[in-house]
Amino acid sequence: MLTQSTSASANHVNPAPAAVRAGQFGSLAMHPGIVVTEYSYKRGEEIYGEDEPADYVYQVVSGAVRTYKLLNDGRRQIGSFHLPGDMFGLESASIHRLTAEAIVETTVRLVKRRNLEALAGTDVSVAHRLWTMTASDLRHAEDHMLLLGRKTALERVATFLLEMDRRLAVAGMMALPMCRRDIGDYLGLTLETISRTLSQLHSQGILEFSGARQIVLRNRTRLANMES
Repeated sequence: MLTQSTSASANHVNPAPAAVRAGQFGSLAMHPGIVVTEYSYKRGEEIYGEDEPADYVYQVVSGAVRTYKLLNDGRRQIGSFHLPGDMFGLESASIHRLTAEAIVETTVRLVKRRNLEALAGTDVSVAHRLWTMTASDLRHAEDHMLLLGRKTALERVATFLLEMDRRLAVAGMMALPMCRRDIGDYLGLTLETISRTLSQLHSQGILEFSGARQIVLRNRTRLANMES
């Protein structure tokens, strides 16, 4: 959570001046009523917790964030991975439905939600931006529900790899910030199933490993055929 993290972690940087950071938060930060601050979190550090007040909207500057829910039996279901440039934490209610946690050392920018909502009431462009964010989150939730409910293990892994390829790949290689256990908790699969499926794709020449979390896709067409 924000209050606990800012006081307990020595790794937090000082809030960045709004005039310097405004452009990094997109059109929402170009208004005089918006103040953008910046914080850093250690690997595994909580950014906010489930059922805590949803007072801020966040954007990843560097690193990566996972949002998840712990089930009654102790299992973890990851809902989303947020990568540099992604905004998260915008809720329809007054509290957070999920917990947000830094996967690796991560820096985020944030603005107060009440300031955004006040501007949305008077500025059509801000209202449209917030609506676009909400619609994007809803679309992702629907796609994720379909993935968990109707796709096989191979189809789930293929979908995940193609998504990460679109979002992360640089010079043909994607460096995954998340571990295989994270991937399993996102796709609703065991760690063993993730490892076995990746090995299967490697043996078929569809992907290659270049380090523990670096993957090169060699045949995106075959992978896309597996996805559907």
